[in-house]
Amino acid sequence: MWTRACPILSIRRFRRSALSIDHLLEFGTLAPEMGQFLTACIRARLNMLITGGTGSGKTTLLNILSRYISNEERVVTIEDSAELMLQQPHVVRLETRPPNIEGRGQINQRDLVRNALRMRPDRIIVGEVRGDEVLDMLQAMNTGHDGSLTTIHSNGPRDALHRLENLVLMAGHELPERGIREQVTSALDLVVHVSRMADGTRKLLSIQELLGMEGPVVTMQEVFRYLPSGHDSAGKITGHFEANGVVPRCLERLRLAGVELPTSLFERGRRLMRAA
Repeated sequence: MWTRACPILSIRRFRRSALSIDHLLEFGTLAPEMGQFLTACIRARLNMLITGGTGSGKTTLLNILSRYISNEERVVTIEDSAELMLQQPHVVRLETRPPNIEGRGQINQRDLVRNALRMRPDRIIVGEVRGDEVLDMLQAMNTGHDGSLTTIHSNGPRDALHRLENLVLMAGHELPERGIREQVTSALDLVVHVSRMADGTRKLLSIQELLGMEGPVVTMQEVFRYLPSGHDSAGKITGHFEANGVVPRCLERLRLAGVELPTSLFERGRRLMRAA
């Protein structure tokens, strides 16, 4: 990349060994109960959307959660540039390709999503939805590919749903707004929002469960959240994680999948962990 003053090189460097939930607990990114809930949702094959801003840790969290996918499942990953590091033996890695110098040979994410459906995947993981592949991804989640995961840039869970809707409309699909929202609510089970805080630390700010539609509005309920309380003497943000007092509807799906979670995990106002 060239600037007016000098060339600029941007390098995305990844760890040789993959991070785990335990690392996130050490960093204070989430609470143990939140990690327990998320890993249970992965095992129970819930569809999940991870949201956040640039550098907030969306792909890192996606990588960590993917470790809890069964080794017996066939997973297809779709990315612009290879960043996912799945550990399972049955992984098909698909990557987009830009056009050549003659403007030919381009393969975009929508092409890959459509072809992934012909590969008999148990799950589809899209590194980031950002274009007209979003509707194909939602339809894949609605047609038997439970447990699929993806990320999107957004400022919050509700904003992420608006972005999905806008991406469908920008792609030229002639669907009514209510039809798009019904696709979103039937496809997604959870929205997980992460953020890079002002002090440089990363926090999992909210886990929300999608419930359905009330009129034209998509309804969600927040299961866990992070509440900042101030700053310490070093200027670091202090706060705590807590349950919001709602028992998620997906607990029955978790139970049917052989994953039991106590309802006491979700008691209102229960502080889960002091976060530095």
